[in-house]
Amino acid sequence: MCILGATGSVGQKLIRLLHDHPWFEIQTLAASDRSAGRTYAEAVHWLEPTPLPPSVSGIKVVSVDSVQECDLVFSALDSNTARRVEPLLVAAGNSVVSNASAQRMDPAVPLVVPEVNPDHLELIRGRNGGCIVTNPNCATVGLVLALKPLVDRFGVEAVDVTTLQAVSGAGYPGVPAMDILSNVIPYIDGEADKLGEEPGKIFGRIRDLTIEPLPMTVSAQVTRVPVVDGHLLSISVKLGRSATAEEALVTFEEFKSPLEGLDLPSAPERPVVMLAGEADPQPRLHSGLAGGMAVSIAQVRACPVLDLRFVALVHNTLRGAAGAAVLNAELMVAKGLVNR
Repeated sequence: MCILGATGSVGQKLIRLLHDHPWFEIQTLAASDRSAGRTYAEAVHWLEPTPLPPSVSGIKVVSVDSVQECDLVFSALDSNTARRVEPLLVAAGNSVVSNASAQRMDPAVPLVVPEVNPDHLELIRGRNGGCIVTNPNCATVGLVLALKPLVDRFGVEAVDVTTLQAVSGAGYPGVPAMDILSNVIPYIDGEADKLGEEPGKIFGRIRDLTIEPLPMTVSAQVTRVPVVDGHLLSISVKLGRSATAEEALVTFEEFKSPLEGLDLPSAPERPVVMLAGEADPQPRLHSGLAGGMAVSIAQVRACPVLDLRFVALVHNTLRGAAGAAVLNAELMVAKGLVNR
């Protein structure tokens, strides 16, 4: 198994999640040319809260352009590099699980959140050669997991969402301290567009070997806030059929993961967790629920403008990035689409 972009912040998260994974074994680490030829310990500025795993510290880093054949490739590349490298790896017969945004909106490429649209992986079944599976933007993951119970029971026609996004979403070194300390930045390049486009595809239907998006209108305003980890989303929804806040609350609480029984190592028992506190959820207190793989929801209320409003929280670098890619790969294994 290979990790592309291994020295970056998402690449490091992938290494932390995969170095002792029961199904996968890290064999190749790839990064930019300036890191190639050095050991991983020499090339990386390690940012994770756990020590650099000895099993990977001595691996020689290779250039992303030199990777040719690997059973499974995890891509943590920036979008521009991914746009160039990932199609070449697929053409060479590799299975690529990508966190990058470059291929997400290709109608023939699955954009998957396993508890929301696992059936979209059927797009790659039976293909000769390689394939690519992507996970969504870090805020989109939280949004679609929060919407999934409502979509299933009531339908959702329109969404208005405002995000308060952690600085770790910008990677390392990220946002300059003088810009973000004691401040809120009401703009993140490309984020509002991703929140507007990706949910429709994720909730869409497979038709003629492509995804037909669900006609869902999403209005998004995104902000960067001085929080390390955890994206908070303030969400209002227009439902397909009316429901009270009490009915919505029961719907959230009764939601069960479609992954039950698959025994996926990274799958949370409850991907949507309800919190009862009036000041919940909070990034410092709740972003790490279920190892960072659950989305927490609270403050479910009637909305005087649309139908319902509530607050959701997602750990952006785990559930929203590295953990999302690992869970996608585990589901691919469980469906017989890729070997361990």
